[in-house]
Amino acid sequence: MAVATVRGVASKLAICLIHLSFSLYFLRPLAGGQQNPPSKITALRAARMLDVKSGNVVHDPVILIEDEKITGAGASLKIPAGAQVVDVGDATLLPGLIDCHTHLMARISDDDPQGYGLALLTKSEAFRALEGAADARVTLIAGFTAVRDVESEGSGYADVALRDAINQGLVEGPRMQVATRGIAAVGRYFPFGISPDLPDFPTGAQMISGPEEARRAAREQIGHGANLLKVYADWGVPTLTVDEIRPIVEEAHKARIKVAAHADSPDGIRNALTAGVDSIEHGHQADRSSFELMKEKNAFWVPTIGHYFYAVDTARTPQPHKYMQQTLERTRQNIATARELGVRVANGFDPSSAEAHGKNAHEIIAMTKLGMSSLEAIRAATTNAAELMGWSEKVGSIEPGKYADVIAVSGDPMADIGELERVKFVMKGGAVVKNELGAAH
Repeated sequence: MAVATVRGVASKLAICLIHLSFSLYFLRPLAGGQQNPPSKITALRAARMLDVKSGNVVHDPVILIEDEKITGAGASLKIPAGAQVVDVGDATLLPGLIDCHTHLMARISDDDPQGYGLALLTKSEAFRALEGAADARVTLIAGFTAVRDVESEGSGYADVALRDAINQGLVEGPRMQVATRGIAAVGRYFPFGISPDLPDFPTGAQMISGPEEARRAAREQIGHGANLLKVYADWGVPTLTVDEIRPIVEEAHKARIKVAAHADSPDGIRNALTAGVDSIEHGHQADRSSFELMKEKNAFWVPTIGHYFYAVDTARTPQPHKYMQQTLERTRQNIATARELGVRVANGFDPSSAEAHGKNAHEIIAMTKLGMSSLEAIRAATTNAAELMGWSEKVGSIEPGKYADVIAVSGDPMADIGELERVKFVMKGGAVVKNELGAAH
C-alpha cells in the first residue's frame, strides 16, 4: 500500500509538472520572454509632394511608413532611428493612381471584327486569368495601384481569382475591385454574329431577360465574390429596362456594394439612374439633362475617352474617324457641363487590348485636353476614384492611416500632366515595386 501511495503521489506530481511547463510555455510571450519582432519603419523622401486634396506642393516631404500604412507625411519630418530610407531625389511624390474602368482579362484584337468571339472560342478561362496577371503587372508598374475591374469579358470569375491571388502575394498587381461577369440583355452584348445553331457558345456577359433573372444574376455574382456589379443599360439602343436594373441595384445595395452602368444614350442613362445605379460609364451621347440627373442622383461619371483621343488620328476609314471626332467634341461640351453642375468625375481608361494595358494615364491626359485642369484630372484618378470605390479611408491621398501606395515622377505633373505617363517610382503597401530614381539605405 505504501509503495502504491508513493507511486500515486509521484504520478500526480508528474502531471502537475507537465501542466506547469505548458502554462509557462504559453505565458512566456506575455511575460516578455518572446516578443513579436518590431515593425519595419520606412521613410520615403523626395524634393516635392503633391497634396491632391489642397492642390498645394509640399517641399522636402518625408512619408513615414510602418508595415503597409502611412504613419506620417509632411515637410522635413524627423526620420526615426533605424528606419530604412528611400530617397528618390529631385522628384514629385503623388498618391498611387486609380483606374475605375478597366478590363484586365481583355486582350481582344482591334483588327479582327470577330476578335471577341475568337478569344472566347480559343482561350480557356485559366489562360485568360494568366493574361490578366500580365496586364495587372503592367498596370501596377505604370503607377496604378488600385483598379475597378468592370467585367471579366467572358472569362467568368477569373477576375475574382486574380484579385485574390494579388491579395495573397502570388502575383504582382494593383488592389482590385471586380464586377465578375457583367449583366446584359439577351442578344445585346458580345459576341455578335454567332450561328444560332450554337446556343451554348460562351457570352461576354451574363445574359438575362426579366426582373427575376436579373435578381438571380445579381445574387449569383455577389455570391461568387463580386465587389460591384456591372449592367449594360444600352447597346446602340436602350436594352435593360428600369424594372430589370432595379432588382440588381437592390441586391447590390443590400450587400453594400455599388452598381456601374454602361450607358451611352440619354435614354439608357435615364433608365440606369432611375433604377439607382452609382456610376455612369462612358456617357458618350449624354445631353445636359443626363448630367442634371447624375447630379440629382449623386452619381459619378466615368468618361472613358482616352482611347478615342489617342486613336482618332489613326482610324483607317472615314466612318470611325468621324464618330470619334464627334464623340470627343461632345465630351468636351459634357466636361464643361459636368464642371458647371458639380458632377463628380472618376478616371477610367477602358483598356481591352494587350497594347492598351499599362497606358491608363492616357485617360488622365485626354481629360485635360478636353477641358479639365491638371488638378481636376489628378483628383479624378485619386480622391474621386477612391470615393467611387468606397475606399476613401484606404487610398487616394497621402495621409496617415492609409495604405502606403505612392508614385513619383521626375517633373511637375501640374505643369506637365504628361509626367503621369512617365512614372519612375511605384510603391504599393510600403513595398517598392519600381524604382528608377533612387536607392534605399
